[in-house]
Amino acid sequence: MSQSDLNHVDVAIVGGGMSGAVLALSLAALPGPKPLQILLLEASAPELNAHPGFDARAIALSAGTCEALARHGLWSRFAPHCSPISQIHVSDQGHFGQAGLTAAEYGLPALGQVIELSAAGIALQQAIAACPQIRMLCPAQLERVEPLAEGVNLTLAGGERYQTRLLVAADGGNSFVRQQCKLAVSRHDYGQSAIIATVKTAEDPAGRAFERFTQGGPLALLPMQDGLSSLVWSVARDEAPALMALDDAAFLARLQQAFGWRLGRFLQTGQRHVYPLVLTVADYPLAQRTVLVGNAAHLLHPIAGQGFNLGMRDLDLLTRAVGRALTTGEDIGSFEVLSGYWQQRKGDQAQTVWLTSSLAQLFSNDHDPLVAGRNLALSLMGRLSCLKAPLASRTLGFVADVCRP
Repeated sequence: MSQSDLNHVDVAIVGGGMSGAVLALSLAALPGPKPLQILLLEASAPELNAHPGFDARAIALSAGTCEALARHGLWSRFAPHCSPISQIHVSDQGHFGQAGLTAAEYGLPALGQVIELSAAGIALQQAIAACPQIRMLCPAQLERVEPLAEGVNLTLAGGERYQTRLLVAADGGNSFVRQQCKLAVSRHDYGQSAIIATVKTAEDPAGRAFERFTQGGPLALLPMQDGLSSLVWSVARDEAPALMALDDAAFLARLQQAFGWRLGRFLQTGQRHVYPLVLTVADYPLAQRTVLVGNAAHLLHPIAGQGFNLGMRDLDLLTRAVGRALTTGEDIGSFEVLSGYWQQRKGDQAQTVWLTSSLAQLFSNDHDPLVAGRNLALSLMGRLSCLKAPLASRTLGFVADVCRP
């Protein structure tokens, strides 16, 4: 097929979930000699209730992520669907250690915000539909990726072909683009699965989020609208099927036993979903005119809610790198532009991967010296604000001011 048969775009983004959609809209808003023409490819049909990128889960957006979304003109679309986090309580089941973070400590209106992925998906799809620079193909199955000096050629299942100056993989932990580019990954299986559901408690969470470390793994509750909470409960892999098989009343009883009574009795649970927890990190997330972002670059344990927030810092700095290239007349897909982006990102990524992995393994271990040590650390963190600083910086998303202009 000749070059004349190719459709040319400036940026092609594979994956139309949260990361891909946010990046497409952020890039479309960049000033330049002429607007970027963006192709957004998504393999799943657009029914958002069944979309794997916009399913029943809710996610916590850190304060830094909210600032970044505002900077890129997107926060106003998210805000009506969000619930603020005013405080976070951290505890270890059956032990004395506990600590807390409050928005007032840091002079912020909120530590972060919680949004349902389905609501975020609707808001993003509406914005994309109204943006003439973005062409979204959905469902669209990418079959071949061919990196060349002048651009990356993409072949779709229907035979349609595109050439892009910059290819961004936002297609999740099993990234097809990553596989096509033969980019190596490091994996660690935590031996855990996450059970995710929306739950109702007798007491309104009223902005309170909880991270409770149980014998099987961490249990998080995030405050949602209408007095609901989003549950992310990490359990040993072999225990997950039995918990999923319980009826609602029996499941809530087990959850009550693990979490305690800080929000009173658990009254209801919505549909439960289960996901295996396997750390997947690209050793080097760049290829010819190609960059991995979000879960395609780093799929984390859900402890401390770092997944999308780390990904948002990818999107923020990549948008800035492309914006600088447009201003100076550089090739947006050049090695210089992409390697400059990666030099800025690699430290934060490595530190966040290390922190989440260390916490997940430390608080899923019942070895007596570790139990004593972690509870002492939690207790001291509860008393000394200086010891909370590293955790707070990740929780708030202000990592060496990465997300601030």
